[in-house]
Amino acid sequence: MTKLTSKQRAFLRKLAHRLKPLVHIGTGGVTGALVNSVVEALNTRELIKVKILETAPENAKKTAEQLTSAIPDTHVAQTIGRTIVLYREHPEKPEIKLPKAGADAGGSR
Repeated sequence: MTKLTSKQRAFLRKLAHRLKPLVHIGTGGVTGALVNSVVEALNTRELIKVKILETAPENAKKTAEQLTSAIPDTHVAQTIGRTIVLYREHPEKPEIKLPKAGADAGGSR
């Protein structure tokens, strides 16, 4: 998958609404250890929330760019305030069925 469509992002935002942030980014910013934590969380769940604390060196959009460039096949479903929603399809057992690109979603999941 190269890029999420607006329908796919909307679908993921809807699923993420009830989630709590699993990863918190503080003064250290995006480090190797933090990237490993995000990868581990994405291996367990396909959709996660990341919270950017006030002490973080970068804003949410810049942090999202850093994470997606460091973690292959990861997509930003949403950035709102200091929260990022990240999605990466599980390589072996995907659980989230995205609406088809260019097709009507029609009530998936």
